Formats: sequence, structure tokens, C-alpha cells
Amino acid sequence: MKNYIAAFFLLLAISFSHAQKTPTAIKVTYLKTSNGKLVENQDPVVIFANLITTVITTQHILDKKSEFPYEQSYIDRKTGYYYQLAQLNAEKTTMTIDSSSIGKQTFEILDDTKMILGYKCRKAKTVINSNNIELWYTDELGLKGAPTVLGQNLGLVLEVTRNGNYTFSVEKIEEMKSIPSIAPQKKIKKVDILTYRDLLWKSRFTIIPVFKNEVINFSDKSKSNDSVFKYANGTIVLRKIKIPEIKKGSQIFVDVSEQSNGDAYDRTGSVFIIPTDNKLSFLNGLQNSAKELPVYDNGNGKQYQGVVRTDNYSPLLELMRFFTPFGVKQYNTIQLKNKTWQDSVYYRQDISEMHPVLSGKEIWIGANIGNYDKGGHKISLNLTIHPEEDGKAGSDFILPLFNTNNVMEMAGQEYATMFNNDKGLEVGFTLAANVKNARLRYITTGHGGWENGDEFVQKKNTVLLDGKNVYSFIPWRMDCGSFRSYNPASGNFNNGLSSSDYSRSNWCPGTVTNPVYIDLGNLAAGKHTIQIKIPQGEPEGNSFSSWNVSGVLIGEK
Repeated sequence: MKNYIAAFFLLLAISFSHAQKTPTAIKVTYLKTSNGKLVENQDPVVIFANLITTVITTQHILDKKSEFPYEQSYIDRKTGYYYQLAQLNAEKTTMTIDSSSIGKQTFEILDDTKMILGYKCRKAKTVINSNNIELWYTDELGLKGAPTVLGQNLGLVLEVTRNGNYTFSVEKIEEMKSIPSIAPQKKIKKVDILTYRDLLWKSRFTIIPVFKNEVINFSDKSKSNDSVFKYANGTIVLRKIKIPEIKKGSQIFVDVSEQSNGDAYDRTGSVFIIPTDNKLSFLNGLQNSAKELPVYDNGNGKQYQGVVRTDNYSPLLELMRFFTPFGVKQYNTIQLKNKTWQDSVYYRQDISEMHPVLSGKEIWIGANIGNYDKGGHKISLNLTIHPEEDGKAGSDFILPLFNTNNVMEMAGQEYATMFNNDKGLEVGFTLAANVKNARLRYITTGHGGWENGDEFVQKKNTVLLDGKNVYSFIPWRMDCGSFRSYNPASGNFNNGLSSSDYSRSNWCPGTVTNPVYIDLGNLAAGKHTIQIKIPQGEPEGNSFSSWNVSGVLIGEK
């Protein structure tokens, strides 16, 4: 590695020496236009070139005003090597060497000519990843270079247009006595090109690891450690983490990777935050007993623990509802012709509207997969924060209202069967101030896994605000067969279908269930009620139907 870096800086030293003896070093500045309009507040691309070296950088880097990460490129015209350097942060610089990206480029040279800044230019065309690229270059300066890696061996490229609407255009060409030394002063780490791209990509956003390869199973031997707490016989994992300040308008994602660690069945999974803004929280139930949680009673003879908001309790705030497939990874040994099973399932969801409860906060974040298997499942979970320069501020008010997903099922929390009478689920809440542009972030999935169970029967969900019907729909997924490659242990039936192919009440094995956003308008300060009605199916023998619904009120203060 030291030899590579030494050779690299020797190349620059030779380049500077050569440039001092000849006047054939130049600085070329390019500006970007989109659909014929100059891009505002841009960082102009700058290249330096002589007979030996071409350097690609930007004006902000030269002025020491560029934000991390940033890249610079160096082309050695004797060897054809293309050096890419990335300054990931104030301390880390990484480099890769690519000998193929320049030499293997092919262009169609056309007869078209035009004058740019007094130089006669010829036109070249190529196609890169279905993008049509047009370049105008000149040989009259006797030097080679371009604002991107494309066309470095054509001549001096003065204009590059992609798909007819995005253009790098030369603004000025300045003669110089030498190429200035702009190499990073910090220690440089050399990596292969794929590692380089990965490091550069990941440096552009913040990754907050939450869980890594945590087993979620059913076992009385499940133990917590200093950072990850396990509850409900190991079917819930929980961790307290600190979230940094997040710029308003940034994009926030939650991602989960899941594999079977023994369980062959499709299961309900959830990622959630435990609000601690009230006297009671879901933590009381986890640490002591589900009996510690406030009870919802709708008159059907059952009591439902911790599912609705009260004056002194906030229910779980659900970030993501996901469903495991039938045995991905663990049962990939099952062989079927023309079936290649996936190694894991990757779930990723935008949760940017949760900014107010995340930014700068210390939160309890948990995940559960309901199962009774000793091996269970294995998950990893991250939050990622992606800065948006022109992002909208978004909502600044969030109020969790209800969550009937019984994540503590394996510790005695009742199934959500409260929709078997006319009252269904009814939640009262009080707003201390007016809320503008209120919306209900509503997640719903139907369960009852037999022929007449609500998992396989379409049922209308009706949402009422203060007694008035504001939204009705039938939650239904018809694309479940698209995810067969995640389901090696899915049962196969005489009609040619597998269990994972069947349409379901708003979920498929191996997928995320997206929230529905229901407009509620402007809400006045004071008391309100939200009611959810679903015509829940009747039990058959030991089988029964239930509906896991969660609702969060979001809006502007």
C-alpha cells in the first residue's frame, strides 16, 4: 500500500516540475445548467491539466469551503491510471486506483463542429447506463481533460450534456505556470474500488445502529445485557439510544434485516418507540406485568391492556409493521426447480414525519416478532438520517393514540379482538392547543389464518372522528406472490399455489405494511374521539380473528 501512495505523490511531484518548465498548464472552470437554466448556488467544477496530469476538483474545495465528504480525481496520462480520493471527514481520506474506467471508454465521433470560447470543437457521443452523453472537445490546446471521468482521452472537453437537459459548460480557460498542489495532507488509506464507493456513500448520511444479529425467540432462558433488554420470553428486544439533532426537512429511514433462526412460519413484526411522556408507559408492563397497563374495555367481556391513550398513559408509537416470510435462510435447503431462495429479507421505510420525537431525543426503541419457537428469528436494525438541503419542515406535532398490536402476546397481553361489537375501538384524547393540517397515520392488518379468518377475507375499516365518518377503505394486498423467493417453507397446495401467494388483509409474508394517511383537517383545542370499526369475523372452534391497528395523530402546532 505504501508503494502505491508513494508512486501517486511522485506522479504529482513530476507533474508540478514539468509544468514549471512549460506554459502548457491550464485551469478550466465549468458551470452546470439544467434545462437551459444555470443551476443556482452551485460549486463550479475545476480541472487543471498539463501533458502529464489532469486533476478534477471544485472551486469550493480550492477555497477550503467544501462540506464533507468531497472527491478529487487525478489522471496519470503515462500509465492511464485514474486515482480517486475522497475526503470523508476532517480526519479520514481514502483512495482507490482504477485502470479501466478511462481506457475502455468508446465514443462515436461525429462530423459536427462548433466554436466554444474561440476553439474549434468536435462532437462525440456515447451511452452510459441508458443515458445519452454528448461531448464537445478540442485538440487545439494540445492538452487533455474533462470535468468528469468521461472523455479524458478525447482532447480537452469543453461541454458535456446528459440526456439533452443537464450540461457542464466551460466558463473560462486560464493559462498557468504550474498545477497547484492540492493533495490532501492527511494520511491516506488505499482500498479497492467497491470499498471506496461504499465508504463514500455511507459518509453522506448518518447511520445509527440499534440491533445487530439479535435473536428474537421464545425461551425462558433469554437474557438481557448492558445495552439490549429482552422481554416477553425473548420475543421483544429493547434498547435506549440517543438520537442527534436532525435538520428539519431531512429524510429519516428505519431498516430491518431478518432471517429465520428456526421458525418456519410467517409472523407479525413491529418496530416501535415507547413514549415516556406520561406517568405510565409500556415499560411498566414490560418490567412488571401486562396488568400494570391501563385496560381498554368495550363491553365484550374482555380486557385489552395498554392499547389506547389515557390521561396518564401513551401507547406504543409504531414506526414499522413488517411480516416475516416462511423460513428464509434457515429453510433454504428445501429445493424446488427454478427457485432460488433469498438469504434474508430487507425491510426499509421512510419515517421522516417522526422527526419531532426523534431529533435530539433519548428514546426507548424496540422490536418484536410474535413466535413460540426456540430458534425464532434473527434481526438487525438501523436508523439512517439523510440531510435534505431544500427539504420541507413538515409536521411538528405527534400524538400516539392507539396500538392494538399485542407485542406482549408471549407475556399475557390480549389479542386485538375488540372489533366484534359496534363500539369497536374508541379513543378519547385532549388537545392543549389547536392543530393544523391534522392527519391520522393509520396502520392496519387483519389476522385469522384459516379459510374464513379475517386474514383471508376482505373487511372494511371505518374511521370516525368525533362521531363522523372521515374515511373508509378495504385494506387488501394482492401482490403476495411477488415475494415467493423469500418463502422456502411456504406450503404448496393442490391448486398450484403456495401459502405465501395468497392475497391477505393488508400484508404479505416478507413485506412491510405501509401506513395510510387520513386527512382530519384543522382540529381545535379540547376533547376529541377517534373510533375504528371493523366487521370482525366470528370464531370457529379454537380459531378467531383479530385486527392489529395503530394510529398516530400528526400535524402542525
